[in-house]
Amino acid sequence: MRTYVPSGPEIKRDWWIVDAEGKTLGRLASAVAVRLTGKHKPIYTPNLDTGDHVVVINASKVVLTGKKLQDKIYRRHTGFPGGLREITAEKRLAKEPDRLIEDTIWGMLPKGSLGRQMYRKLKVYAGKDHPHAAQKPRPLVVGVKSR
Repeated sequence: MRTYVPSGPEIKRDWWIVDAEGKTLGRLASAVAVRLTGKHKPIYTPNLDTGDHVVVINASKVVLTGKKLQDKIYRRHTGFPGGLREITAEKRLAKEPDRLIEDTIWGMLPKGSLGRQMYRKLKVYAGKDHPHAAQKPRPLVVGVKSR
């Protein structure tokens, strides 16, 4: 018996749209990461990109629980001496809400070229308008348990 490995035309990529309004950041990101990697499909293979495209709207209305808005700090370094830059989650959510969600999802994807390929299928928008209506994305319900 041989192991089934899906090839190019067998991998069907759907389009999903997620409304981030009122959703918790981590729970939203983990649900989107599952769709991007393709782990929800029976043809999932760890070394292939079998995932779908995901559009996230209303990124500016995502919720962080507890005191994370004030206490969570995002750090980056410019590469120059003394170039450590810090910003709180509250300021980052106000300044660049799309990058906040993108970076959270990026941390949940595999590292390397396969993860970059999956990440390219993610589209995040701060408001409710997006240019992907022609792809007819289906709504993805996040935060509701299904049995």
